[in-house]
Amino acid sequence: MKSAILVLWPSFIVGGIGEIIFFTVFDPRELYLFGEPASLSRTAVYSIGFFLCWAFAAASSAFTCFLSRAAKEVDR
Repeated sequence: MKSAILVLWPSFIVGGIGEIIFFTVFDPRELYLFGEPASLSRTAVYSIGFFLCWAFAAASSAFTCFLSRAAKEVDR
């Protein structure tokens, strides 16, 4: 449980900051998927963007926790 908190809480903060920065530069109505405008509402685009940022940040944090293990923990 502790490792999940160590991964998810900082990645939540980074996901929020990443979404703020991305959507400060780009308007959700100007996004295109496969050459066509996205037909999703702004709220849906913001939600998907946040969860994608959160997932990438969580993957990065989890990989850092994985690499920070001691050699004795890996050899078990």
